[in-house]
Amino acid sequence: MFKKILIANRGEIALRILRACRELDIKTVAIHSEADAEAMHVRLADESVCVGPAPAKNSYLNIPSIITAATITNSDAIHPGYGFLSENYKFAKILEEHGYKFIGPKSKHIEIMGNKIIAKETMKNMEIPLIPGIKEIKSDKQVYDFVEKNGYPVIVKAASGGGGKGMKIIRKESEIKESLLLAKKESKNAFNDDTIYLEKFLEKPKHIEIQIIADQFNNVIHLGERDCSIQRSHQKIIEESPSSILSEQQRKKIGEISVNAIKSIGYEGLGTIEFLYENDSFYFIEMNTRLQVEHPVTEMVTGVDLVKEQIRIAAGSKLSWKQNDININGHSIECRINAENPKTFKPSPGKITQYHQPGGLGIRVESALFQGYSIPPHYDSMIAKLITYGKNRDESILKMKKALEEYVIMGIENTIQLNQDILKSEDFVSGKYNVNFMNEQKVN
Repeated sequence: MFKKILIANRGEIALRILRACRELDIKTVAIHSEADAEAMHVRLADESVCVGPAPAKNSYLNIPSIITAATITNSDAIHPGYGFLSENYKFAKILEEHGYKFIGPKSKHIEIMGNKIIAKETMKNMEIPLIPGIKEIKSDKQVYDFVEKNGYPVIVKAASGGGGKGMKIIRKESEIKESLLLAKKESKNAFNDDTIYLEKFLEKPKHIEIQIIADQFNNVIHLGERDCSIQRSHQKIIEESPSSILSEQQRKKIGEISVNAIKSIGYEGLGTIEFLYENDSFYFIEMNTRLQVEHPVTEMVTGVDLVKEQIRIAAGSKLSWKQNDININGHSIECRINAENPKTFKPSPGKITQYHQPGGLGIRVESALFQGYSIPPHYDSMIAKLITYGKNRDESILKMKKALEEYVIMGIENTIQLNQDILKSEDFVSGKYNVNFMNEQKVN
């Protein structure tokens, strides 16, 4: 087992990893920017190292500074959390070359899954179902020919993209040329890569993802699904497990397909295979080669500590669980809380003047906030995750409503009210919502 892990992240996920390390009796090193000198993860770690000024590119994305921090603290391994460098295959490769263990997949798998065109081709070869499309658009004619055969609407996406950048929906012929030009321009600006691809656009799908975990001995299991369909601009807001619309047979089938695909490529570590689900069919979107923001809901319904298992696997241990050991019990919901105006979504950094977390059986809060803490303006606006667990979905929803009422974050604007509005919606309560929920319900 590792003796010391450097946590290459900040905020609530840095705390989550730190706590898992403590339970495994592993020493921790927190890195931080100048803006995060008083942050909670810095206060609680065994050691801390400042890696640069406030901007992320000069600190949390500064690979030479992070490696230097690992060197001077004699760290054995580096956990990237999510965001920042967690899916940067070059970072993982550099760590491999410098003798540090990257707590995540091999760099080659991060590289493969980081390019959506290559990822789709890889998954197609592994018999994962795909949405019909064009794997790389090289001419307008390809698009005209495709829609003549398959019809509208279609969607153009950036091959190296994420977060909705370079994404354009085309509903008629007159939109094709302009949409392709805009998609390529946005993709180039955001990812320095103007490669784009096309898919048939599904009108009312659910966003369903399968959590998998694999060790270096090619043991692979899945831990059920998460429904992540409540999104704004392709950013998840509420996640739950299990999905209210999948049958046990469907869960087993898509889980087995995902496990077999991961086994065939020799993957190691945590991973999430994301699908769109419509008319009883699954279609692969992408694979995230990291710990997910919404991992707590899976932990709540399976009893598996994903972060501790991730660390054990990185240290060379075999999986602690077999597929037959995994049972989905009860229901869990996670609400993301951001430092944003709940109507305009304008970021709201500032000082927390009053803070009170909800509590009780089945209530979990993942946050690095405390009274008097000043939220810096330089990073992602997510400041907390509120998770509830109940014996069924109705109980989990009720607990979430009560927990949101109890949660107090004063001094900044936040999205507690937005989550409350969503939970009141008939479509959410019924479980029949899809990825269009935020637009259709007008809760924003």
